Amino acid sequence: MLIKKAVFVTSSTTLKQSPTDGLLEFAFIGRSNVGKSSLINMLCAKKNLAKTSGTPGKTQLINHFLINDLWYLVDLPGYGWAKVSKSKKEAWDEMIRNYLLKREALACTFVLVDSRLEPQKIDVDFINWLGSKEVPFAVIFTKSDKHSRNKAVSSVKRFNKHLSQYWDTLPPIFLSSSVSQDGKKEILEYINGILNDFDNR
Repeated sequence: MLIKKAVFVTSSTTLKQSPTDGLLEFAFIGRSNVGKSSLINMLCAKKNLAKTSGTPGKTQLINHFLINDLWYLVDLPGYGWAKVSKSKKEAWDEMIRNYLLKREALACTFVLVDSRLEPQKIDVDFINWLGSKEVPFAVIFTKSDKHSRNKAVSSVKRFNKHLSQYWDTLPPIFLSSSVSQDGKKEILEYINGILNDFDNR
């Protein structure tokens, strides 16, 4: 699949404010500063579609982007160590939970994980929570260009081994780089496959 058109539609804090046309949605979420905005821009081939920042917590709303007039890419606030107040974090958590658990149009949630790090408890806990709630998801390892290919692959294997403690069947996993565009084709093909399956029902 090639993204030829990507347009920002709306920012919202509640499901009532989100689009109501019923198009399938693919959400992207990860720990603060994992490279989410850069990945979204890379997938859509638009440099400034999603705002990038070195400051954690830049994304504070649920942002919908209409892709090829066929589906929505949804940019969710990050979880983790954004420097905001406790009340703000709690509001974000509630907003994200409501979206992930109640949004009927949600087809898949992509959880972004920094490929340079050892398995982080916050990522594993979030993935396990999605599984416990039966929310469809896949994992994207980001920033693979920041170290060698072998190290990136080893990091993914290490994470998979850790997840195997909790999962009989591992979720779909992708290795990506917003710089080299690694993983772009595979991620978009995965999304296209879900869209085709939905159309063929």
